[in-house]
Amino acid sequence: MDISAIAVHGLDRADAQLTDAALLIANYGSYLPQDANVDAVDLSAAMVELMAGKIQFAANLKVLQTAEQVQQKILDVRA
Repeated sequence: MDISAIAVHGLDRADAQLTDAALLIANYGSYLPQDANVDAVDLSAAMVELMAGKIQFAANLKVLQTAEQVQQKILDVRA
């Protein structure tokens, strides 16, 4: 498997993590019964997941950009 494929897979996983965390946060109020005094969703954990997904997405995007630069340098050397 080449580095670009690994980075794209990482982007897909980070996207799924971001989506799941965002959905938990967006639907926060709908999980609570009207008379409940407890949190049905741990907003702190959801925010940590959201921030971790953002970092993972940025890191995998940088890997993909670096792989593209390396491939371009290889083409420049061969030309």
